[in-house]
Amino acid sequence: MFTLRIIILITLIVPLNYELCSCQCARAEYKIDKQCCPMCAPGNRVLWHCTDDTSTTCVPCPPLTFIDEPNGFMECFPCTVCDANQGLRVNKVCTQSSDTVCKPLERFYCIDKKKSSCTSAVQHSECNPGQYIKQAGTGSTDTICADCTGDTYSNGSFSSCLPHTKCEALGLAETNPGTHSSDSECGNSPTAVAIIAPSVIVTLALALFGVVFIFKHIWKKKQSKSSVVGCRRIAESFETEGQVKTICE
Repeated sequence: MFTLRIIILITLIVPLNYELCSCQCARAEYKIDKQCCPMCAPGNRVLWHCTDDTSTTCVPCPPLTFIDEPNGFMECFPCTVCDANQGLRVNKVCTQSSDTVCKPLERFYCIDKKKSSCTSAVQHSECNPGQYIKQAGTGSTDTICADCTGDTYSNGSFSSCLPHTKCEALGLAETNPGTHSSDSECGNSPTAVAIIAPSVIVTLALALFGVVFIFKHIWKKKQSKSSVVGCRRIAESFETEGQVKTICE
């Protein structure tokens, strides 16, 4: 009795399974109107479906369209446009058998991908003053920032924090101490000012004394010459040259 049931079950299943299998098309075929037609190659679309007497008629995709797999489509897909407003630029141009491949703009990184193409990108983060660039951003990763520590600083664009300038080592006074976002500011040392100021005063005094001395010397010489000329004019009333010499010398 049990054997009879198995025979009946097999008799019912085998035809059903055969019927299911008979309606499936081969891997390189597509089904249309209960008929399996050969697929078109990548870069081509179906112009006419196959019939009992003819095979599938395929034609190349028109410009700016593509199909990247064997297919039974009547229309090709439009090529993707790499939108700069989405932070994208062209990496590989579209062909009849492959879509456009987009990549991030400079200083952008991809946040969404479809297959090998980036579909959306955002700009790299900028480090704040007091931070340095620990790891520069790439086309797939954002910039990583880290804080400065100790006696170092960075304006946010450095690849490492720089040590504060030591004003004392330069013989200068520290006018503003350094912070994590700015360097130390140096000015003239008070000791240097105290030494320089008296020397400047002495130099100016000597220069002034020299000018006065030269002016006084010139003035005296001019006055002496004027006196001789006046004496000679007065002596002209005398009769002899010897008397002029006697009066004016």
